[in-house]
Amino acid sequence: MLNVGRIQEGFVLDHIKAGQSLNIYHMLKLDKGESTVAMIMYVPSTKMGKKDILKVECSISDLNLDVLAFIDHTITVNVIKGEEIVAKKALILPEEITGIINCKNPRCITSIEQSLPHVFVLADKDAQVYRCKYCEEKYDRRS
Repeated sequence: MLNVGRIQEGFVLDHIKAGQSLNIYHMLKLDKGESTVAMIMYVPSTKMGKKDILKVECSISDLNLDVLAFIDHTITVNVIKGEEIVAKKALILPEEITGIINCKNPRCITSIEQSLPHVFVLADKDAQVYRCKYCEEKYDRRS
């Protein structure tokens, strides 16, 4: 049995699709900080079959819920203080995301103006489709 210790303050991300925790680790820029991170992959789950879990010890304000919701809005976010779960955060698809993904259209203004931020707008909530704010290029999650 694997035993990962408790964290004093931070968050536990549960119900991550199996194999996706490393992607989330990078998109949250946890590799750039000094937070203590425990990544547990391919954990047996009755609900999902297999899942990943991320435990991050850091200030609660360091968690970018928009990034998480964009990646997978079904992830469970448990807020930890004093080694106890004090809240659970629901993730909602953000209406607009900036600086998380890049437009791949070579004719987009963001390809010419390098300092312009990459902004994507939620075009279809049901299908979870985002489009570039400038050229309306659809973001393809598979690439």
